Amino acid sequence: MHVRTDDPDVRFVVGTVLATDPPEAGPLRIETVRSHQGRLLVRFAGHQDRTSAESVVGVRLLVEEAPSTDPDAFYDHELVGLTAVDGAGATIGTVADVLHQPGHDLLVLDRPDAPAAMIPFVAAIVPTVDVAGGRLVVEAPPGLLDDLSADAEPDTGTVVKPEGPGPAGEG
Repeated sequence: MHVRTDDPDVRFVVGTVLATDPPEAGPLRIETVRSHQGRLLVRFAGHQDRTSAESVVGVRLLVEEAPSTDPDAFYDHELVGLTAVDGAGATIGTVADVLHQPGHDLLVLDRPDAPAAMIPFVAAIVPTVDVAGGRLVVEAPPGLLDDLSADAEPDTGTVVKPEGPGPAGEG
């Protein structure tokens, strides 16, 4: 089970009943919980054998959203749909997804007339998130939002040969 909570000991308690997505897969009541090699193993009532357990593989478990006490923490659904603007307020795109990577999260921006962009969700690049205002500010470092089309030739620069004798053996 891939867990996305800071407090699994509170969320996954024996006896807890969880709603599911899709709804017809649940609700599921937690019967046992244990950690094994860094993963959480949960057995649900009514799913005692492997065949039955396989019927709920891929089912998302839904819990009631707890209000965050951290002003810099956001749920994915709060970020998806926000308009991304640059420091001057010009629209860059819209947050289409949040990818959770080992180093940091990435915001996937759908951009008009440009390929989607992946923006590291770190304070240095996304200094302002205004969920109520429906926007976030992206201070993109040079090159982060550059468009590379498949038919464009990469700029390799100009090679300049120095004048005069070169290293020993040349010239």
